[in-house]
Amino acid sequence: MRRRDFDGPDDLRLMQDLVQRTWSPRSRLHIGDVAWERSVNFHRHRDTWRTALWEDNGQLVAWGWAELPDHLSLVVDPVRPEVAAEVIAWFRSLAPSGACSILESETHLVAALEAAGFHPDEEAPFFTHHRISLSDLRSPVVPDGLTLRHVRPDEVEKRGAGHRAAWSDWGPSKVTDEDFAAVMTTWPYRPELDWVVEAPNGDFVATALIWYDEVHGIGLVEPVGCAPEYRRRGLGQAVNLAALHALREAGATDAMVCPRGDDGYPQARALYQSIGFEPGARTQLYVA
Repeated sequence: MRRRDFDGPDDLRLMQDLVQRTWSPRSRLHIGDVAWERSVNFHRHRDTWRTALWEDNGQLVAWGWAELPDHLSLVVDPVRPEVAAEVIAWFRSLAPSGACSILESETHLVAALEAAGFHPDEEAPFFTHHRISLSDLRSPVVPDGLTLRHVRPDEVEKRGAGHRAAWSDWGPSKVTDEDFAAVMTTWPYRPELDWVVEAPNGDFVATALIWYDEVHGIGLVEPVGCAPEYRRRGLGQAVNLAALHALREAGATDAMVCPRGDDGYPQARALYQSIGFEPGARTQLYVA
């Protein structure tokens, strides 16, 4: 067994390959989760991120991603559950106290966290995995004057502006055009699965990005947004449905999305359930 530090884009792909190789409906992370979070946030947070990979006989069996000062994400091959203890010990060497969010069905990680002294925080916000079959989707509809289409590769600045507009009521978004350029060049991004509602002036006023795992035939919706002044017109439903239709055309059979499951932010959950997504397993935050 060898542990080594993260060393650039090739290692990101190795991390995603492990996620894909071990993915099941019981997994917290999809390859799109890793692609989105690592690409959109890297430039701002690289000084406080630490990432390590564990390899055995040339095969990646686990990785840990510490977002200092106090948060761990990890993926461990379920057939090698003993490696989870090594990942957690590495994290504790960086952050004597901290937190880790896993899916309640990842029993090999539950056991390792509890053995290391972590316990569930029952009051913490949580997320619920939702899933939808693509076999029977409604048709998307937008009001006259608005256009549904997918993004073109040369529209980085417009796509970045559309993301910032959608999140403007949470405070000024920190996502830059450089960040979105990174998103749009990270595997498995596809412009034909990145859908927008375009206003007559050319602004992108609602957006939905899907990351497609071809091995498992399932796409992850992440992220979705709508500019505040365009809400309550059905644009969130429409842009999601358009992206889901495109996902089905690409060969997928299912899609998933992971909105908040607690009552602290119910709006996203309500949107996805109105489209037909059905809830499944939830995340649980463990703290020490």
